[in-house]
Order: sequence, then structure tokens, then C-alpha cells
Amino acid sequence: MQLDFSPAFARYEAIAAEADAAFAKVASLCPDMVSCGEGCSDCCHALFDLTFIEALYLNRKFNEAFPPGPARDAVLERANAADRDAAKLKRKAFRADEQGVSTREILESIARERIRCPLLGDDDRCILYKSRPLTCRLYGVPLEISGEARTCGKAGFAPGGRYPTVKIEKLQDKLVALSQELVASIPTKLPLMAEMLVPVSFALVTDFDDEFLGLLTEEEMVKLHEQEAKWAAASDPFAPAGGPAGSACGSCGEQAGSPACSSCTGGTSWVLPG
Repeated sequence: MQLDFSPAFARYEAIAAEADAAFAKVASLCPDMVSCGEGCSDCCHALFDLTFIEALYLNRKFNEAFPPGPARDAVLERANAADRDAAKLKRKAFRADEQGVSTREILESIARERIRCPLLGDDDRCILYKSRPLTCRLYGVPLEISGEARTCGKAGFAPGGRYPTVKIEKLQDKLVALSQELVASIPTKLPLMAEMLVPVSFALVTDFDDEFLGLLTEEEMVKLHEQEAKWAAASDPFAPAGGPAGSACGSCGEQAGSPACSSCTGGTSWVLPG
């Protein structure tokens, strides 16, 4: 089934533009403290997850930029390696949680780990820079995460200082809402797919085809619509047994519920002929 995600992608790009504007505003207010520049790839070794809409968008842009060939294979090989490393790290975090380690300690431990992004080229530049996720766009300026301010260790923002801070979670909430709207708009049997969070590596190696999206076949859609019609009729207290409300019930030929219908009382007195 050919699905058109372009309207959702356009809305996603608008959210990405909000992130760019927020970064630019902080950079203009604190020009000596934002150290981002070409050749710096510190953020390209951070572990983070993408929302569903981000994963779908990044996958589309990757497929457009890298058709089958050696260059694509090299990226996918790096993505597979990064995916394995991320899985090991998440298992380690899960075990730490079971052992009673605090969430704060676990997150700080994960932040110290460095997994190279598969989109980081040999020249230490992003090969899909224009399509990079929101986390990448905002890395390097102070971010409010779970009520605390966090920033890049290479930036010049001193601990304890008061600086303009981007509420990244508000932008993330918009991405989650957009993901939910997108999934709700397609004929899928996997509505919880909207809540998925995945690393960049997963977004690159995954084939977001009909099977992965859980799309219903035409036959399944027909059956679903028939079932929904039955449920609607069963839940209508005014629907006669012979059919949904407003249809002819068949006993007298009149419209069900009308004053002329001989099978509905409706407060009308009927006199039998003698």
C-alpha cells in the first residue's frame, strides 16, 4: 500500500525549524559559550532515541540520499554495529535498575558511554546533516530535561550560571503527538507503534514496509468495517432487530420509528379491525 507521509513530514520539518530557531536564539545571546562548529563531533557519540515520526523521516531521507551501492552498505554496516552496542548498553542499564541503582545514576552512566553515530562520516561530519534529528539540532546549548539544565561538556556554560535554556521536552511532546496522529491516520493493527522510541541505527536499517507498519489488507479492512457497523447497530437502543436505526425493519414496509410503522409503539394507539 502506497502511503503519503508528506503532510506529516512537513509538520515535522516545522518542529525542526523551531528547534533551529531556539538554538540560534541562545547562540546569539551567548556567542562565546556555544562551541559548536565544523569538525566537532562530540554530539555524534551520544546515545539517544528517536520518536516514530523522526525515525520514519530519517529513514526516508537516508533511502533518498543513499541508493543501493557500496556507500549505503558502509552506513548500514556501521548502523548494525551501533545497534548491537546500544542493545548491550540498554541491557546493562536494565540490570542496574533491577539492582536498585537510581535512575539518575543510570542516566549519567549512559551519558558517559560513547557510541559513534552511523551517520558520522570519516571526515567527522554528518552525512545527513540537513535531516538530522532534534536532539542533534539542540546539542550544545542548555536544555531543560526532567526539571534540570544540561549542556554539552565542551560548551562554555559554567555550572551554577543562569542562562537561556531550551525546554526540549516540549518539542519532544509535539513529536509524540505528531507520531500519534500519523499512526491514527493509517489502517494499521499496531496503534501503539506511535509510542515507539528507537536509536538512529534502528531507523536506518529498518524497512518501514506494509508488514512492519502492520497495515490491514483490503479484505481485512472490509471485515473491520462490517464489524464496526454491527457494533454500531448493537449499541443503538432505538435500532430494530432487523437492521440499524432508520432502515425499514421489514414487518410493515414503513420506515422504522415513524408514526406509520405498525411494529413500533412510539406512544401511538392502534385499533385492530373487527
